[in-house]
Amino acid sequence: MSNSPADFDVIVLGAGASGLFCAFTAAQRGRRVLVLERANKIGKKILMSGGGRCNFTNQVVEPGNFLSRNPHFCKSALTRYNQWEFIALVEQHGIDYEERKHSQLFCKDSAKQIVAMLEDECISAGVEIRTQCELDRLEALAGEDVQRYRLHLQHNGRAGRLTCTSLVVATGALSVPTLGGSGLGYELAEQFGLKLIPRQAGLVPFMFSDAMKPVCERLSGLALDIEVSCNGQSFSEAMLFTHRGISGPAILQISNYWSPGDHISIDLLPGVDAVDWLLQGKREQPRSRLKTRLGQLLAKGLVAELQQLWWPQDDDTALAEFSDRQLGDIGQQLNAWRLKPSATEGYRTAEVTLGGVDTDDVSSKTMEAKRQPGLFFIGEVLDVTGHLGGFNFQWAWSSGFTAGQFA
Repeated sequence: MSNSPADFDVIVLGAGASGLFCAFTAAQRGRRVLVLERANKIGKKILMSGGGRCNFTNQVVEPGNFLSRNPHFCKSALTRYNQWEFIALVEQHGIDYEERKHSQLFCKDSAKQIVAMLEDECISAGVEIRTQCELDRLEALAGEDVQRYRLHLQHNGRAGRLTCTSLVVATGALSVPTLGGSGLGYELAEQFGLKLIPRQAGLVPFMFSDAMKPVCERLSGLALDIEVSCNGQSFSEAMLFTHRGISGPAILQISNYWSPGDHISIDLLPGVDAVDWLLQGKREQPRSRLKTRLGQLLAKGLVAELQQLWWPQDDDTALAEFSDRQLGDIGQQLNAWRLKPSATEGYRTAEVTLGGVDTDDVSSKTMEAKRQPGLFFIGEVLDVTGHLGGFNFQWAWSSGFTAGQFA
């Protein structure tokens, strides 16, 4: 590694979505840019996203799609570089894509195309990328105009030093550590006095330790459309039973609003007033059994489990023999099944990390630390978390572009 006085104008820590986007954006301005990645290849999290198809953005992106202690922080970057500009870049590279539910956009072929696009843009702009680099120590060089930061590194087992005038922290966060997630960005933020918002796993499945655990194990693999609510938020999408608990898009979404000890409410029959529907069945088919009625709208395996939970003694009882009040109680539970998860699966399977570097200490217009010139934070390391559906990638593109304009 070179130890010359000014090795690079910009060094980006992290070759993920935001880091690569920032790198070529800065290089297109004529900046000498180096990207350092601790993993053995770039874009690992991109490659596994969206089932290998990469849900790279959404056609409808609004500030309300993001969680942050400061809900206004994301607005400037999302305006500076919006979803339509990224879609245009995808089209420019000849990548076929498709729209799925809720305006989500996916590659038709492979997430590898997005990584290749980012790499091509970096190469065209003259960005240098080095993998298998570990940062040992970072120091600010006070009082020098040209080089602000000195990085002490390990690259393929060899120690070295590099200097730069702008350092961009695009290290991601704690989610999916097997794909390179780490707390390095938080450590750097603390080193320079930036505050941190408490972190927790987000977009993550729930687990149970009570009687629901064996229920979920027996139903593992069963999916159904539900509406789930918690702390004033609701999402309508699929839920999936797993051998640990419950997952699926609706559950991942609501996990961002759940805290340990909270209940969630699941509507198993969204759009159906279950009480009225059961009473109608009692009037029209009084000799039919309750599980037969429910089997018209729900999977038989799920109905069997609900029966054991809610009316275990009445397997062969005709609807006519249930009181209206009994059916009313069951109907209310169908529309509002209260469950208390014991925990989430944690960072091991979380798609994102909630919390992070406090946006009060970062300029929303440049992504630069307010009290540390030349130090930028972008992507997931910041306290900005998108809903499921391409929003976290759009935040990566938008925040990366913004920092690339000023780094």
